[in-house]
Amino acid sequence: MDSAFPEEVLEHVFSFVGSHADRNAISAVCRLWCRIERQSRRRIFVGNIYAVSPTIATRRFPAARAVELKGKPHFADFNLVPYGWGGGAGAWISAMAEAWPWLEEIRLKRMVVSDESLEVLSRSFRNFRVLVLSSCEGFSTDGLAAVAANCRNLRELDLRENEVEDRTGHWLNHFPESCTSLVTLNIAHLVSEVSFSAIERLVGRCPNLRTLRLNHSVTLDRLASLLCKAPQLSDIGTGGFSALPAEEVRQELYTKLESAFMGCKCLRSLSGFGDASPVYLSAVYSVCPGLTTLNLSYASLQSPDLVKMICRCPNLQQLWVMDCIEDEGLKAVAESCRSLKELRVFPSDPYGQGPPVALTERGLVAISAGCPSLHSILYFCRQMTNVALQAVAHSRPNLTCFRLCIIDPHTPDYLTGQPLDVGFSAVVESCQGLRRLSLSGLLTDRVFDRIGTLGHRLEMLSVAFAGDSDAGLHYILSGCRSLRKLEIRDCPFGDTALLANAGKLETMRSLWMSSCHVTLGACRALAEKMPQLNVEVIDEGWKPSLKRPDDWFVEKLYVYRTVAGPRPDVPSYVYTLPSQQGS
Repeated sequence: MDSAFPEEVLEHVFSFVGSHADRNAISAVCRLWCRIERQSRRRIFVGNIYAVSPTIATRRFPAARAVELKGKPHFADFNLVPYGWGGGAGAWISAMAEAWPWLEEIRLKRMVVSDESLEVLSRSFRNFRVLVLSSCEGFSTDGLAAVAANCRNLRELDLRENEVEDRTGHWLNHFPESCTSLVTLNIAHLVSEVSFSAIERLVGRCPNLRTLRLNHSVTLDRLASLLCKAPQLSDIGTGGFSALPAEEVRQELYTKLESAFMGCKCLRSLSGFGDASPVYLSAVYSVCPGLTTLNLSYASLQSPDLVKMICRCPNLQQLWVMDCIEDEGLKAVAESCRSLKELRVFPSDPYGQGPPVALTERGLVAISAGCPSLHSILYFCRQMTNVALQAVAHSRPNLTCFRLCIIDPHTPDYLTGQPLDVGFSAVVESCQGLRRLSLSGLLTDRVFDRIGTLGHRLEMLSVAFAGDSDAGLHYILSGCRSLRKLEIRDCPFGDTALLANAGKLETMRSLWMSSCHVTLGACRALAEKMPQLNVEVIDEGWKPSLKRPDDWFVEKLYVYRTVAGPRPDVPSYVYTLPSQQGS
């Protein structure tokens, strides 16, 4: 295909296309566009590191400047992926170091990152600026010290919910005195003590610092000192928000803290309050009117204190909070925060060992009715009704994400005793733009029929303890034309639907099934039928010499499309079934 435009013009036009999906579509138009897009793509996203090899990725896009990788399946967040399963970052970082010396950004999620890999990363990229590690493991403060010491142009160091081995609390001292470039520093989830003097010096010499999220070791007195040094901050993580253990409430500390927050005129995001002293909470009220994001998902605060704070945030768009806020608190939020776009409510006691909290379907209905811009909901609770779900669907047809987690499996509509099919069907029918859905409660195959028929734009679906038969899986896979990720656990879904819809799996990123009715024989048949898929059976009791019969129900099944073939790092309890192509 000849182009009417010079290649330089097309490359300039392509630079305005940011969506990974749109870039992929451009590359499929013709060979010329594919070549130009290949040479001009600067940002690479790999949603499954085993779908492509590092060699293929680096050869395909030679001019990459930013890379985002995801390793383990999403259900790893729920401890369903065994330890040592994989997700190592070492091969990727080594390949990137060789092929992309000008790489500026690396973002890793659910991956195993060693200190050696962080050392290689810190020394390999000449203009490295951004490192984001989310839900990663395998490294220690020694690796972080290497990054601090060697990445002289670092703008962002963002450590989100990682498992970090503490070998020294003074790794922040490794930032050189010449480091003045930091814009983001997030150490909120580090469990170890950190050097306050190092943080203080770093904050003091980085005039462009905008995000500073601290961990529990930073006391209120020290927090106030840091805020005075960086009044330009727009995003603050308060850490524990507590005074020294033996310290009584002090008016001078309250005054200092209040004055420090009053000086933060640019503040838009606030998080933390892990071990909060409620008596000091009103010191932050001065910044509440300007907040658009408030993360209280780790805050040890009860409903009255939460409500007093949240209701002072009329411009709030994103709220993460514990279920301690209760129904009455959410009703108050609905009245005060009309601009809310995203709500996440997490369980404070998921195992039900403490006193119950008064959070029910009524809080969800109130927030849905009161916030017209709300488009994303994650809601943990212990009871629900079809009427409530229908009310949510009617109030918020603009929902793009709806994740309802009823903590006890197979919980019906507690008023009627009926399955929640009608309510979830109403959500899918009304919310035509829904892209992500998590189901819970007592559900039959009827709801999956509706989801398959109506979920045209659904991209990610999570199902647990639901359905009557194999028909439920068939409805999902034969419908849901945009589905990319499907996660299923403890459902009576099995072989027939899986094999009948094998072609659908090749259009998806991945399928995870655990504790379902899938046999080893069906997995073998799937692997033989679809050579472009990796079909992995995960069984922690597996031994190479062990012969399983075809009618044996697999413990966990992970299926994903790949152009790289079977992965080289499978542990002994993961069996990759051979395809006809590979046999």
